[in-house]
Amino acid sequence: MPMQPWFTEAKLGIFVHYGIYSVDGVPESWSLYSGEVPHERYMRQLDGFTASAYDAGAWARLFARAGAAYAVLTARHHDGFALWDTAHGELNAVHHTPAGRDLVAEYTAALREQGLKVGLYYSHSDWSHPDYASVTHPAPPNESVATHPLVTPADGVDDPRAWSRYLAYRDGQVGELVSRFRPDLLWFDGEWERGEEQWGLPALAERILAGNPETVLNARMLGYGDYATPEQGVPLQQPPGPWELCLTVNESWGYQPQDRAHKSVRQLVRYFAETIGMGGNLLLAVGPREDGTFLPEQVERLEGLGDWIAKHSEAVHSTVAGLPAGHHYGPSTLSADGRTLYLVCFDPPRETVSLRGLRTKVRRVSVVGSGALLGHRVTGGLGEVPGVLWIDAPAPADVDGRATVLAVELEDELDLYRGAGRS
Repeated sequence: MPMQPWFTEAKLGIFVHYGIYSVDGVPESWSLYSGEVPHERYMRQLDGFTASAYDAGAWARLFARAGAAYAVLTARHHDGFALWDTAHGELNAVHHTPAGRDLVAEYTAALREQGLKVGLYYSHSDWSHPDYASVTHPAPPNESVATHPLVTPADGVDDPRAWSRYLAYRDGQVGELVSRFRPDLLWFDGEWERGEEQWGLPALAERILAGNPETVLNARMLGYGDYATPEQGVPLQQPPGPWELCLTVNESWGYQPQDRAHKSVRQLVRYFAETIGMGGNLLLAVGPREDGTFLPEQVERLEGLGDWIAKHSEAVHSTVAGLPAGHHYGPSTLSADGRTLYLVCFDPPRETVSLRGLRTKVRRVSVVGSGALLGHRVTGGLGEVPGVLWIDAPAPADVDGRATVLAVELEDELDLYRGAGRS
């Protein structure tokens, strides 16, 4: 079915990694997998998970303030710990931690109250489930998947009955998420540890969409996903189809107290502009502490990004991917009607800003946010090869310290020259 329009219009989502790993501030699930934290000690974090200051309404207001249209919460990560009141499996926040609350239910209600779309993360894999390491991957992608005791049977002998029990557990939990919370988006993970048929993805996708036909699925549903999910680096070329860049505010997905390498607001604006300039969404990850509060540095980053988005809303919302590389030194977006180009300038423009290969005549140029009009002229050009459009640099008072955006209004729909010039 076609992609849900809300997703491609969203531009920004917030990714929240929240679980018992926040208690000791260890790498989410991976510290268990790597052996950095023994299983018994990892699970002792259950006793310290209080969510004592968890306020889903405050989260939702912060995400809306950041300019996000949706959020994705780790309902269950690879460690098997569930944030909702599940009838499948033993590890959950309601019955096995001091929190004693269905955190997913509160999150879902709060997001919808703010008009935000609800995303839930769920890992296909569960490194704590007794039946998980019961079958081998038919074509393991790496040595770890082929041999790790949390993934593969120790004797190398498959146990199909155990695997069937695991899939029933997985399907039961996903079914609960769909029926109770009706998420707009299901963000799966862990898919690399099995093949599509082993996971039973055809049947799982059918069940999800039968429960809610409008559910968006990410590419970690393999052949049943709706969009791609590159991580931690803006692609150099626009991916085909819908996509989303997953990016951490610092260097960690979940809360790790020693990680203070938070990206600046200016850097986040750059990531965001480069992503939407290639037609993608930015899914920006923050990690709350075990009590449910975010570090002040992360709040400041979200609010700062939100301020920039609000000021430049016309260049963000109801736009599509802008110019291909080579036309402008920076990212750009294009209005839905194809008649206004938005040029992003990360550094304060000096003297002029140039735009190459533009065949369409320009009606006017202004600074987004201030409305200041800018002079512009074309030099050169011969035959089918257009000249260069030169736009006067805005006055210092009209320059945005994080990124200045120029609106180039066209007399007709955008028409670009992409040739090699006269031979």
